[in-house]
Amino acid sequence: MTNPVPRRDVSLCLAGVNSLREPITYLAMTFSSANPQLQGGAVATRLASPVDPAMRPVMIWLFIVAGLIAGMVMVGGATRLTDSGLSITEWAPIRGALPPLSDAAWEAAFEKYKTIPEYQTVNYGMSLAEFKVIFWWEWGHRLYGRFLGLAFLLPLIFFSAKGLIDRALGGRLAILFVLGGLQGVIGWWMVASGLSDRVDVSQYRLATHLGLAVVLFGGVLWTAFDLQHGHRRMADAMPLAPWALGLAGAIYMQIILGAFVAGLRAGKTYNTWPLMDGRIVPEGYFTATPGLSDMFETFAAVQFNHRLGAYLVCALAIFVVWRALQTSLRARAVRLGAAVACQFLLGIWTVLAATPIALGLAHQAGALALFALALHLAHGAMGAMSMTKPSSSGS
Repeated sequence: MTNPVPRRDVSLCLAGVNSLREPITYLAMTFSSANPQLQGGAVATRLASPVDPAMRPVMIWLFIVAGLIAGMVMVGGATRLTDSGLSITEWAPIRGALPPLSDAAWEAAFEKYKTIPEYQTVNYGMSLAEFKVIFWWEWGHRLYGRFLGLAFLLPLIFFSAKGLIDRALGGRLAILFVLGGLQGVIGWWMVASGLSDRVDVSQYRLATHLGLAVVLFGGVLWTAFDLQHGHRRMADAMPLAPWALGLAGAIYMQIILGAFVAGLRAGKTYNTWPLMDGRIVPEGYFTATPGLSDMFETFAAVQFNHRLGAYLVCALAIFVVWRALQTSLRARAVRLGAAVACQFLLGIWTVLAATPIALGLAHQAGALALFALALHLAHGAMGAMSMTKPSSSGS
């Protein structure tokens, strides 16, 4: 009969095994990433942290906010495409929440619009009924912004009171809220550029306004991913992280280039593909008097930049998707690859059709979806960033 192992020795043995777990796991991950035949197997698994079901409502709320931001971008795009953005010529954050409620109020608003260059040069002779159409687009866009602010602030206060928002998450959400308020200021700064010396808003300010909106969209979405997946990351996909983040950044810059196209309405020109009126590089590109700024101030330049950006994004996306297909992020890679193909084809269709409103909005929605999918892929490779309350077990 064998002598029983003393309890103290068993405890020491278990402690020794536990102390070796992390270095062994690290070596296994490193080895698997260098050996493709092991990728996707038992070693190349997710490193999961505990999840907190109590945080699920916070996660759902953030996904809803991200969706609302995407909707806000779409309403803004429709406002731009319908030439409605200058119909309200003053900024009244509180009083402006109510539209004109009487015939006299409508006439007063219309008279203010008649004083700006857009009416005098582009819409001279517009009827009150026609003015009301563009007014409702701009008013709806501003009202949506107010609603979005409340949809962020009120649940934030509620979840904070419930003790679900810790310091790390609270700090990040506070920054996003401040940026959301700044977005309203930038929106008026953009509108103001079209009220005196020009018949449209500055394309530079439009790009700034859209750029911050996409930053907010990405920031809220990334935080929701943190809560959805916790501190998990795909060990075999970690080398992919910089490439996936680079792709997300490239898509962001492509969206900004698209803002310049929208700002100059350049989508209604050069409606051929793959050539631009029979030329690879359009005539007049980078030859006008403004010099370097010519790249952002002529129809030919901004559309050529956007086309060139699309080709570069597609090339990078093909490489990233190919790399990701060899990891446990295969499903995300397939979705991203399909979205890239659809967005590229939709862009060609939009150009050939001279950017009708429906296609212009669809192309804008596709860009946001593509950005979101690129962030999702990058998040899977990187894992959560300094979150102390991961929440649920989504894939």
